[in-house]
Amino acid sequence: MGSTPVLRPSEVSDILRKLGFEVVRQRGSHLQFRDTRGRCTTVPAHKGRDITPPLLRQIAKDIGMTLEEFLSFR
Repeated sequence: MGSTPVLRPSEVSDILRKLGFEVVRQRGSHLQFRDTRGRCTTVPAHKGRDITPPLLRQIAKDIGMTLEEFLSFR
């Protein structure tokens, strides 16, 4: 894929919703997502801060996908 993009928290949330995830709770500025299969991950939604490539990789890993698969849902 070239270089890994930096995404806004809202973009990551949109991808997760497309994949069938819903916000199950929020603790401070961290949104916790879960799907019907029980997979879950947390997305920090700090105002003015983006999601960096290492965190994108971790979010994809949490839900059992590669980063490339995850980003294909953009």
